[in-house]
Amino acid sequence: MTTASTHAASAEVTPIDRQARGPLLLLLVLGVLWLVPSGIFALLASVQLHSPQFLTDCAWLTHGRLEALQETAFLYGWAANVGLAIALWVLARLGGYPLRALNWTVAGAIFWNLGLVGGLVGIATGDMTTFSFFQLPRYVQPLMVLAYAAMAISGVLAWSGRRTDSTFAAHWYAVAALFLFPWMFLATEVVLIWLPVRGTVQAIAAGWYAQGVWTLWLAPLALAGCYYIIPKVSGRVLSSYESAPLGFWCLLSVGAWTGGRHLIGGPVPAWIATMAVVTSALMLFHYLVVALNFRGVASAPGTGATFIRFGVSAYLLVGLLEVLTSFRAVALHTQFTFIATAQTQLGYYGAISMMFFGAVYYLVPRLAGRAWSSAGLVAGHRGLVMLGVVGSVAGLALAGFTQGAGLLQATVSQGSIFEGMRLPLLLNTCAQATLLVANLLLVVNLIRTIATCCTTVDAAAGLFRPAMNLEAPAL
Repeated sequence: MTTASTHAASAEVTPIDRQARGPLLLLLVLGVLWLVPSGIFALLASVQLHSPQFLTDCAWLTHGRLEALQETAFLYGWAANVGLAIALWVLARLGGYPLRALNWTVAGAIFWNLGLVGGLVGIATGDMTTFSFFQLPRYVQPLMVLAYAAMAISGVLAWSGRRTDSTFAAHWYAVAALFLFPWMFLATEVVLIWLPVRGTVQAIAAGWYAQGVWTLWLAPLALAGCYYIIPKVSGRVLSSYESAPLGFWCLLSVGAWTGGRHLIGGPVPAWIATMAVVTSALMLFHYLVVALNFRGVASAPGTGATFIRFGVSAYLLVGLLEVLTSFRAVALHTQFTFIATAQTQLGYYGAISMMFFGAVYYLVPRLAGRAWSSAGLVAGHRGLVMLGVVGSVAGLALAGFTQGAGLLQATVSQGSIFEGMRLPLLLNTCAQATLLVANLLLVVNLIRTIATCCTTVDAAAGLFRPAMNLEAPAL
C-alpha cells in the first residue's frame, strides 16, 4: 500500500505552489467541508425513500427540499470550490508564472460560499426555483456569477500571461470550464428567471443547462486535472495525445445537446429526443479518446492515481449508459425510475468526485509543503468512498429495475412496487452513511495536514525533490 510519505517523497514543489498556497487551500478546504452537509442531506433524503414518514412534520426537510439542498451543496459547494482550485493550479503550473490577482480569488471564494449558504437557507424555506441543478433562489444568483468571475480572474491571467505559446489538453479543459460556466449560468438565468420563456421551452432550457453542468463545466474541470496529473505520476507522455484535441472539441461541440434524452416521452418536439440519440452516439468518440489517453493510468502509482483510475472508469461507463438510455426502447424501461438516479450518482460521485479526490490527494502535499498527516485516514477514505459509491449505484439501479418492471404492468399496484424496492433503497441508505463517514475522514485528515504545514517547503527538502524546470514536456 502506498503511504502518504511515499507521495511526499515524489512530490514537486515550486515557488508557484508556495505563492498560491493560501487561496488554493482555502478553496480546497471549503469544498471538502461542503461534503459534510451534502452527505447529511443525502442520507436524510435516502431514508425518506423507504420510510416516507421520516421528518414529515418538519417543513424545512421534506424530501423535495432535501434533494434540492443536497444537490446544490454538492455541485456549488464541493464541486465548484475544488474544481476551481484544480483549474487555477493547473493553469499556474503550465503557465510557468505565479498566480496573480489572488486577492480577487479569496474575495470571490468568500462571497461564493456566503451566497451558497444564503441560497440553501432560501431552499429550505421553500424559496427556490423548480429546475434541476438550478434551484438557487433568484436573489443569490447574481452574487454567484460575480463571485465566480472574481475567482476566475487568476486563471484567465495565468492563461493570457503564460510564458510560452504552447498549450496542452489540461490548458484547454481548464480554460473552457472557466469561461463556459458563467455563460451557461447567465443564459439560463435570463430565459428561466428574468425573462422566462413559455411552456415546454422551459423544460428544454432546463435540460440543456443540466446537461451542460456535466459536459461543459464539471467534466472539463475533472479532465484538466487528469490530463496534468496522469503523465506526472506515470512518468511518461500520454500514448494517444495527438487525438486529445479531437476529443476536446467533440465534448464542447455536442456534449450539451445530449440533454434531450431526459425529455423522451415528454411534451416536446420529437426531433429533440432524436437529436439526443445522434449526439450521444457522437459523444462515444470523446469517450474513446479519453480511454485511449488514460489507459496508462492502470499502472500509475499513488493514491491520487487510484482515485483517478476509478473515476475515469466510471466516466467511460456513464458515457456508454448515456447512449443506451437515449434510445426510446430503452428509455421506456428506465425513464422516470431510480435507474436515472443511479446514473446521476455514478456520474457525479463515481466519475467527477473520484477524479477530484485524486487531484486533491495530489495537490495538497505540494501546496501544504508536507505529506498527508495520516496514511491510515487516506486508506480509510479511499476504501470507504469506493465502497459507498458502488453500494449506492447498485442499490439505486436494483430499485430502478424493479420499479421499471412494475410500472409497465398495469396489474401491479404502487404498494407492491414500493415493497419490491425497499431492500435496494435500504442498501442505498447504508451506502450514503458510508460515504458520509468516508468524507469525514477526509475532512479530519485535510485539516490536520494544513494545521501542521507551518514547516516551509524549504525546511522539508528531505521529503520533496526539486521541480523539473519545464512543465510542458511532462504533458
